[in-house]
Amino acid sequence: MASPQGSRAPLEFGGPLGAAALMLLLPVTMFHLLLVARSGPARLLGPPPYLPGLEELWSPWALLLCLTWLGLQAALYLLPARKVAEGQELKDKSRLRYPINGAWGLGPCVELRALMLTALLVGLGVSAGLPLSALPEMLLPLAFAATLTAFIFSLLLYLKALVAPASALAPGGNSGNLIYDFFLGRELNPRICSFDFKYFCELRPGLIGWVLINLALLMQEAELRGSPSLAMWLVNGFQLLYVGDALWYEEAVLTTMDIIHDGFGFMLAFGDLAWVPFTYSLQAQFLLYHPQPLGWPLASFICLINAVGYYIFRGANSQKNTFRKNPSDPRVADLETISTATGRRLLVSGWWGMVRHPNYLGDLIMALAWSLPCGE
Repeated sequence: MASPQGSRAPLEFGGPLGAAALMLLLPVTMFHLLLVARSGPARLLGPPPYLPGLEELWSPWALLLCLTWLGLQAALYLLPARKVAEGQELKDKSRLRYPINGAWGLGPCVELRALMLTALLVGLGVSAGLPLSALPEMLLPLAFAATLTAFIFSLLLYLKALVAPASALAPGGNSGNLIYDFFLGRELNPRICSFDFKYFCELRPGLIGWVLINLALLMQEAELRGSPSLAMWLVNGFQLLYVGDALWYEEAVLTTMDIIHDGFGFMLAFGDLAWVPFTYSLQAQFLLYHPQPLGWPLASFICLINAVGYYIFRGANSQKNTFRKNPSDPRVADLETISTATGRRLLVSGWWGMVRHPNYLGDLIMALAWSLPCGE
């Protein structure tokens, strides 16, 4: 019989030392990128233009705004769902249930959900005088507040996992090393009643927050220059499509590795709450401080690149999700597969017969289209 230690998954990211380094390097990298995007030369390599002091990073108002945003998205998450989906089978053979209300449901009428209700509330706030265009000036303290929130949240998740049953632990987050387990996450699906923290953070506050930051940057550019540039419109439009797609196909996240394999610790909490909204909006941040001329012929070509990337991304992800949910589905039943050492089967035909990771290829092509409006 294998020992408990021997049954654990091998350590990733260089073990405890690598996890500790990443907990430092990820926030440092995020703040470096935020500082570089607004600097004159905007050089990625090299030291940051300056080192902000604590008085520039810490703001109780930024923390309050961050917590209010999380509270709003949590309230929208708790709205009655039009559809409830089952997750993948767990170690104890059970399946968790998840509310599907991130975007809208299809039925006799269109049902507004988290994304649309957020847009409605923000629109009402702006019409009532909410200074959304002032948000870009608060990005540093907001990023600091989000990072602080991620650390505290991860600590609470770690403490909760100490009393979780063995069947609830993630394959890789129960090494016995505090630093490593804190980083990777001990519990697979931490919940309080029906509120699933990982599922909530995966799609709601970070992704919708990314769209909100982009919109604020667009509005500030309109105030500074009279109207948003074509480059800013493209970046906002492309990235809104990406977020809208994630929420429209919300149920597909239930078959991703984040949900079915990775524990919920600092790695995912920081990524969802801080890294996504503040680094994925870098193109719009750069364009606010470094306006770029863009003509319609080149803009049309960039749109074509994004459309090709999206076509590959959506086709590959839909095929992967269908196969993981039901390999006997007629849409994927005829595809060729191979067995792995763990007994799982991998697709080697369809989109996966053309390239090893077609979903990542689509992602990369779209990321190129997001960056091209920023110039050379």
